[in-house]
Amino acid sequence: MPGHDIIVIGTSAGGLKALGAIVGALPAALDAVLLIVQHLEPNKPSILPKILSDVGSLPAVHPVDGEEIQPGRVYVAPPDYHLLLNQGYVRVIRGPQENRFRPAIDSLFRSAARAYGPRVVGVVLTGYLDDGTVGLQAIKKRGGVAIVQDPKEAEYPSMAKSALQFVRVDHCLPLAEIPDLLVRLSKEPTESEEAYPVTQEIEVESNIAEQRMNTQEFLQNVEAIGTRTTYTCPECSGSIWQIGNNEPLRFRCHTGHSFTANVLLAEQTQNLENALWSAIRAMEEKVTFSRQMAERMETHNHLDSAAQYNDHADRLDEEVSLIRGIVLNGFATKRTIAEDEEGQPA
Repeated sequence: MPGHDIIVIGTSAGGLKALGAIVGALPAALDAVLLIVQHLEPNKPSILPKILSDVGSLPAVHPVDGEEIQPGRVYVAPPDYHLLLNQGYVRVIRGPQENRFRPAIDSLFRSAARAYGPRVVGVVLTGYLDDGTVGLQAIKKRGGVAIVQDPKEAEYPSMAKSALQFVRVDHCLPLAEIPDLLVRLSKEPTESEEAYPVTQEIEVESNIAEQRMNTQEFLQNVEAIGTRTTYTCPECSGSIWQIGNNEPLRFRCHTGHSFTANVLLAEQTQNLENALWSAIRAMEEKVTFSRQMAERMETHNHLDSAAQYNDHADRLDEEVSLIRGIVLNGFATKRTIAEDEEGQPA
């Protein structure tokens, strides 16, 4: 039986240091494949593969779509592309964002779980919010191993804490102990894949991530694993389905956007704020125009009309102040549930 030779790692804020500590300590003879997602700026080039190659013995690359995987190599998701895994090769595609991220950790973890079952080791490191939790759940359903960095030492512990809260984690370790564990696991034989069949949910969501279906197929697939809600997708305004009833609560639209409850709440909060600022802008334009009309009426000695325009402008001004107060006081001082505990907005 093969060992746990498919290692997938996910990280966000603080991830460069954490990845360097792990990859830099792995031996050149490691008989396993590493696939990494770090949340990156979409419009900036990434030198992460070069950094990881320099600090360690394993060559690291940004793979191309369809590239075959080889043991002893590190494959890093390129900026603004999901990294997915199929049997023997990777997919690199600009699919819909998951939890507002592309690349997304959950997408990689889920695809690896589908393709390799018990051979997969999932590792969640430092980062904001909860990307990686749902992916680790998929790995566990397929008989894989879940590892989480000890949140006490994580620079940003939110991702690790979320995974520990919602996943039956096998190992919670400081960074310094993770490389030796990965080497040991890569040599341990795994259980039979037949004991952990691919669930419908994992299959459907992996297919959605790969974007290989037509419109009707997308709709039928998400209907098969979810329950339609009255919410709309904050990314594309399409219908939203609730996926199961487990924790963390999850939602997905049929085009592929996916959100945990906290991220969906953060998106709704941002959209509401944007709508209120748009209302403020439109009302301020009307105030300005009403005062301009009042001045014109005064110029033509239509004093009653001028007074009506000024009264209208004054009332609008009061309403603008109320809405502005809601935005400034409500959104600036009341933190949403989806804001992470380190004090950074979601």
